[in-house]
Amino acid sequence: MGGWLAGLPSASQAALKAAPAYDFWFTRLRYDSGDWDVDQRMPANILTSLVDYTTLRVDPEERVVRLSDPAMLTAPFCYLAGHKLVEFSPAEAENFKTYVRNGGFVFVDDCNHDIDGLFAKSFERQMAKLFGADALKKLPNDHLIYRNFFKFDGPPTTSFELNGWGDDLVHDYLKGIEIGGRLGVLYSNKDYGCEWDYDWRNKRFLADDNTKFAVNIVLYALTA
Repeated sequence: MGGWLAGLPSASQAALKAAPAYDFWFTRLRYDSGDWDVDQRMPANILTSLVDYTTLRVDPEERVVRLSDPAMLTAPFCYLAGHKLVEFSPAEAENFKTYVRNGGFVFVDDCNHDIDGLFAKSFERQMAKLFGADALKKLPNDHLIYRNFFKFDGPPTTSFELNGWGDDLVHDYLKGIEIGGRLGVLYSNKDYGCEWDYDWRNKRFLADDNTKFAVNIVLYALTA
């Protein structure tokens, strides 16, 4: 599961050891400044794909944890998304930085699928404060996250990029923050959350399962 456990406080390690024996649980981060509660059906589709394609023992229920709560430090994977302002409180900022520095993985998705909206600008400003102005970088399209399970030539395009605001803006890259050669933050302007936000029973009608890239993301978080 990567190196995220080794650097945790002993109390957090004890809480993790007392948890049910799952290899993976989906943790959504609740932060005070913005609309964190988005894409509510998305986690069910990701969890279903992990059951379908892998042998991971998956907790079937999404967990919502405040970013300011030390309990988030025990998660093998965290999701943070929204449309509005991202301005971390001191406790939120400290937990985010500690989690990533200690081997944790946060997938961050801009639900506006733009590059200069309020979420994008404010989140990138937060990352610069926590990790340095140049920490958030474009990922090359041959990055391990695109080929560790399913094979992609780069980040899959979403229907929202092509049809959302009528601007046909397709982002041909994702960004990330690496700590010790490993991604600790994966940042998307592509609105994957909305792309994967549908009743899980409708997945069978898709010509190709559009959550396959989510499987890559989770497996990278657990094994890289």
